[in-house]
Amino acid sequence: MEKRWSIKAAGDEAIVSRLVAELGIDRVLASLLVQRGITTFDEARRFFRPSLSDLHDPFLMKDMDKAIARLEKAISSNEKILVYGDYDVDGTTAVSLVYSFLRKQSALKGREGLIDYYIPDRYAEGYGISFQGIDFAKENNFTLIIALDCGIKANDKVDYATEKGIDFIICDHHRPGETLPNAVAVLDPKRSDCSYPFDELCGCGIGFKLVQAYAQKNNIPFEELNEYLDLTAISIASDLVPVVGENRILSYYGLQEINKNPRKGIKSILDLANIKKTVGVNELVFTIGPRINAAGRIQTGRNAVALLISDNHEHAKTSGININTTNTERRALDLTITQHAMSMIEGDTEMQKRKSTVLFHTDWHKGVIGIVASRLIEKYYRPTIVLTESGGKATGSARSVKDFDVYNAIEACSDLLEQFGGHKYAAGLTLKLENVPAFQQRFEEVVSSTIQDHLLVPEIEIDAELDLAAITPKFCRILKQFEPFGPDNMAPVFITKGLTDKGFVRIVGNNHLKMDLHPPQKPEGSFASIAYGQAHHFDDVLRKKTLSACYAIEENEFNGRVNLQLNIKDLKIE
Repeated sequence: MEKRWSIKAAGDEAIVSRLVAELGIDRVLASLLVQRGITTFDEARRFFRPSLSDLHDPFLMKDMDKAIARLEKAISSNEKILVYGDYDVDGTTAVSLVYSFLRKQSALKGREGLIDYYIPDRYAEGYGISFQGIDFAKENNFTLIIALDCGIKANDKVDYATEKGIDFIICDHHRPGETLPNAVAVLDPKRSDCSYPFDELCGCGIGFKLVQAYAQKNNIPFEELNEYLDLTAISIASDLVPVVGENRILSYYGLQEINKNPRKGIKSILDLANIKKTVGVNELVFTIGPRINAAGRIQTGRNAVALLISDNHEHAKTSGININTTNTERRALDLTITQHAMSMIEGDTEMQKRKSTVLFHTDWHKGVIGIVASRLIEKYYRPTIVLTESGGKATGSARSVKDFDVYNAIEACSDLLEQFGGHKYAAGLTLKLENVPAFQQRFEEVVSSTIQDHLLVPEIEIDAELDLAAITPKFCRILKQFEPFGPDNMAPVFITKGLTDKGFVRIVGNNHLKMDLHPPQKPEGSFASIAYGQAHHFDDVLRKKTLSACYAIEENEFNGRVNLQLNIKDLKIE
């Protein structure tokens, strides 16, 4: 698919010049900082040297005082507490974090056996808080439920729990509805009446702030929370929240924890995936996250929690093998359903002309339809919803393209829906089977009338033009300090024009192109380059046509050796 290249505006020249002088760094690197809103020496210091001391006071979050007061009362009164969370990575990591912390604190007070966790069944209960889950709590004498990564719209469920004598503390990060649930405490920075300084925490991040607040109130040293930072980092990477502010700090230290002292469950995943190199965001997103997710997609999210809280090596190994096998099954389902979905689109000329994709099939596996929606965007690049039948209703996952708010588009069709929730780029929804055709038509009308045509063409944002000669060891050393990368702090993408291959171009793996690119007159200044999925450029590169390349600079670690390479995002023949 043709891509549009968009070069960002360079940073303000006066500010860039000042940072060059104050920091002693390359002009391009200084411009990258300014593009990210970093304009002073102190801001640059905090960016390059994230500090846990810069985390905000958790009691700045609306209702945090109420949440801690209720939690302390429950522990001191020997109440049973149920830690309840969604079945995806964010939910299961959040449950693992809060459950582990509370179990430890309860045990220290001699009150063991009063904490348990609950993950709803994706198929029997669906997303979020369920009546079945509340019934489980009542039958087992739980009087307090801590809901993580869900609950912000569960007004009827919370009322049902109240009738049964069960209190709720809700820790969510999704957009609230018009009326908040009648819970003891609702922790969500996206509340209109919450003045917490950072709105972009993930569900696990809210869980971390809850335990941070409890620790702060009960004089527990912050160092005792370090063991939970790994879970928060995994969730931040997998849930694709902006990696700025508190998220960047938590990710930075969470990755350190994974690399220095990985919990047994994470070590099991890394061993099974044969990951021997330093773990970075890519490993969180493409290795650890999918395996944790697979448990809730195919079997039960409880398996993921059991793995993440395991303190026994053999149990962690066995759980890891089970989840690894589940992930293999997930991949097979993903491939089969994606191929089926693509054949539906290719066989329907009207659908091909649309600016949105809404597909429905009764037999698709509910656990992978979100992944399938993402795959379809890679192929067709337009807002996409994939639906299947579950419990006599159509249920589905939505994904969006850059800069288009799919949540708002779904909200415009809310009269056709039973329920929906999510955020700008991803959402879930449920509707009656008979409403599917009307929803397909309405969603297309909403998207067609609101989306700008250029948003239907994939964009590669380029941070700066760069001479390959500028890629020095010092340049790369400082560039590495921009990590961890993620939304709002993506790995910088550069453009270099007038390149040719040294003569070693070849196709490797699954349609990938390996090259050694250099300026025409400087073959000695070549860089190993990999262009994933771009073997269609092979003939042009082989004929030594002059190229413009946009790329990220990365370290390729193999057999204990680390080499720089250019990760080519796109090539254009000049």
